[in-house]
Amino acid sequence: MNKTLHALSEPNRMRIVELLRDGPLSVGDIAKRLRLQQPQASKHVKVLAEAGIAEVQVQANRRIYQLRPEPFRELENWVITYRHIWEEKFDRLEEYLQKLQGKQ
Repeated sequence: MNKTLHALSEPNRMRIVELLRDGPLSVGDIAKRLRLQQPQASKHVKVLAEAGIAEVQVQANRRIYQLRPEPFRELENWVITYRHIWEEKFDRLEEYLQKLQGKQ
């Protein structure tokens, strides 16, 4: 998961992931939509692929990138382990609101 977090920590790579969320794209499409130079976009998608976040399919002379679901499931499972923190805060908020309404 450290590879995933490290790869996503760069703003352009995060923007690429957001683009790929809607479906596969070529490096040229990614570069055009994000107004990056193609070598710059290639460098970022290569990092995403090396981290296991994206996978590439070669179609003739084009490289089409798409997201892989596994790293996002791993992130979701990790975030869920912190869920109790905000649930406790909501419980305290609910108690406070009930006190304000005179229900306790």
